[in-house]
Amino acid sequence: MKIFEVVNALERFAPLPLQADYDNAGLQIGLTEAEVSGALLCLDVTEQVVDEAISLGCNLIVSHHPLIFHKLSRIVGEDYVQRIVMKAIEKHVAIASMHTNIDSAPGGVNFKIAEKMGLQNLRFFGKEQTVETSEVDENDAPMTVTGGEGVIGEFAEPLAADDFIIMLKHEFHVESVCANQLLRREIRSCALCGGSGAFLLPEAIAAHSDAFVTGEMHYHEYFGHEQEIQIAVIGHYQSEQYTTEVFRDIIEAQSSTIPCYFSKINTNPIIYL
Repeated sequence: MKIFEVVNALERFAPLPLQADYDNAGLQIGLTEAEVSGALLCLDVTEQVVDEAISLGCNLIVSHHPLIFHKLSRIVGEDYVQRIVMKAIEKHVAIASMHTNIDSAPGGVNFKIAEKMGLQNLRFFGKEQTVETSEVDENDAPMTVTGGEGVIGEFAEPLAADDFIIMLKHEFHVESVCANQLLRREIRSCALCGGSGAFLLPEAIAAHSDAFVTGEMHYHEYFGHEQEIQIAVIGHYQSEQYTTEVFRDIIEAQSSTIPCYFSKINTNPIIYL
């Protein structure tokens, strides 16, 4: 299978029009007519990740966060982005990124988070949008995908607030969870948004969710919600770490012969002391 066929499969699952206005998802670097020798799946592209791909014989890196967010006015090795671009081109490694488009896609990042938490009856909350894909139906009409900003669901059995926090720490391998005052009622429903999802807290409250899980929130956003909703912030990297499983499933559904590797490099830039 050629690189462009893998990229097309990823974009059929999570069409680029689903991405946020500020985003730069899609193919970042490389020629796509080459056969895929292997795919390294990661959250962030760093120089160490590119070296890892080369050592594994992979000519494709699929990341969650785009390497290139802003226009490059020159490529002379001044910073890590420029150095990565230079090395990837030199070593013939293509880089594709699926970011807010796969956050929003059905079965995407937020659904994976919900799966790890054991939530059921999943549906979108917040803003939804329907976009066309590159595929057509039997009538040659463009097929569509509906995505949403966040996901909400219910637990099979309600959890006490402290057990809810313990579950998050276990499932997402976090040493501590940033939370507001623990709820004195059971948690039956939970809304979530991986990464920087604090903007959806009002939507979670409006949806009458018992809890809200995300990766980042500002100090003042915790105020005023005691006994209204259980806030639980688990870290940006931690909330999105299982995105690589989504990538793997998409690629393996297209071809079982492409070697897929999860990066072993922890690219979280935050150190917890």
